[in-house]
Amino acid sequence: MAHRIITQVVLTGSRVLGRAVAEAYRQAAASQKYAAQAAKSNPGAANNLASSGLTLDEACKILNVKPPQGGKANMEDVMGRFKRLFDQNDPKKGGSFYLQSKILRARERIELEVKNAERVAEREQELKEGWNPKVYKER
Repeated sequence: MAHRIITQVVLTGSRVLGRAVAEAYRQAAASQKYAAQAAKSNPGAANNLASSGLTLDEACKILNVKPPQGGKANMEDVMGRFKRLFDQNDPKKGGSFYLQSKILRARERIELEVKNAERVAEREQELKEGWNPKVYKER
């Protein structure tokens, strides 16, 4: 009788584990296809997603801020929310290191997006004005 129960537990466990492995493989394949498609359409965006692990939308939801409009965001609001959430989730105060890490990555992702937008805006401004080197005169 005991061998029958042990056999059922082993078979059920292996079925559950097999399904979990198959689902993880499907998700990894879908993620890889998504990253490849994103790399084709915008090569820089795929690297940004891979480096931080978050999309801009996810980062804005984590910090509960509006996405940057035209490459400009209220960084004071972002930093204020970041500091408050980061301090609330301090492991020494009973918080979660995982959540604290997600909050940090969300702030970094928003900062990265704003810096990239500023860089693009500077290039466009320079192209409009033409190249104007800075000349320093000796006194």
